[in-house]
Amino acid sequence: VWTANQAHLTLLNDIATEYKAAHPDITEIKFDSVPADGYTTTLTTQIAGGNAPDLAWLLEESAPDFVSSGALAPIKTKIDKADELLPSATKLWEKDGELYAYPFSTSPFGLFVNTDLVTQLPTTWEQAVAAAAGKNLVLPDFKYQNWAVLSAIWRGWGATAWSDDGKTCGFASPEMNDAMTFIHKAIFTDNAIPGPGTTVDFFAGNAAMAVSQISRAGGLKDAKFGWTLLPLPKGPKGDYAVIGQAGVGVLKRSKNADAAADFLGFLTNTTNSAKLAQFFPPARSSLLNAQTLAKSNPLIKPEQLQAVVIDGISKGVVKPSHRGQEELNQTIRAALDPLWKPDANIGQVLDGVCAKIKPLLEQHP
Repeated sequence: VWTANQAHLTLLNDIATEYKAAHPDITEIKFDSVPADGYTTTLTTQIAGGNAPDLAWLLEESAPDFVSSGALAPIKTKIDKADELLPSATKLWEKDGELYAYPFSTSPFGLFVNTDLVTQLPTTWEQAVAAAAGKNLVLPDFKYQNWAVLSAIWRGWGATAWSDDGKTCGFASPEMNDAMTFIHKAIFTDNAIPGPGTTVDFFAGNAAMAVSQISRAGGLKDAKFGWTLLPLPKGPKGDYAVIGQAGVGVLKRSKNADAAADFLGFLTNTTNSAKLAQFFPPARSSLLNAQTLAKSNPLIKPEQLQAVVIDGISKGVVKPSHRGQEELNQTIRAALDPLWKPDANIGQVLDGVCAKIKPLLEQHP
């Protein structure tokens, strides 16, 4: 797993303990935390070295590679009530009618707002940036490295990293140029988004807003400031939602693949999915209602869960993913580096991104 959050691990271990009590032949279930930076690289190195874990938490960006490579075991028959999984949530993890990873967390991005610093709640990105000028609008997972997080903003302009078929670069489009111009201005002119090398923690009360997911809401348990959660602001193209997703799959080459698949079925059954919904919004239709989610998310109001999570899952698109994603990630990150300077030539930088990734998109359709 990528998480080292103690609350996440405690819940996972509690479920494992319950499973072991009913399966005395299983002597150990251990969750290994691997740092999020370089997580997929570490995992693929383990697999290549013959040291594959039994189960792995897979990020949405690497789904196409894992599903197409044959590294994962089919799991559909092990999943409790698989027919209630939303098709939009399983799409990334399916091939030829079979399911190769369980969509463990299907979590739309929302806008956390510090209501002590912001009195007029924004409904558009223009309003959000204006309200955050000098007060910080943060993207905790971006850090000028994880470029795909910016899709939570640029989708509001109708921009995409690449076409639906994955063959054509979208960075040089007019929509992306407009969106990146807006983001660049928010950083270097409006003083709203903290610049490169600056770390600001919304959850400690140091920012007006944060673009994040409900798994972070636990950080607000003892908040000394007022806050609320809103859907992503509207962009020029109107209302939209962007989803971060993760799946859990069984590695075919693991030494305990059958046992791992059985435990995955238990971990993700309806009862345990309801418990896990505190951090990881489920893909089960039976659990996707504000009342159910509110039981496991007491910090967030039912109407907020409805607007951000439930409505977001129904209309949202998943963050960019593509075969060969690891190489694409590194290439795009490096090609975008010149953008993060006050005098950047935005159009030139974005044209450069497309020039660099065009061969990669053609290589991994």
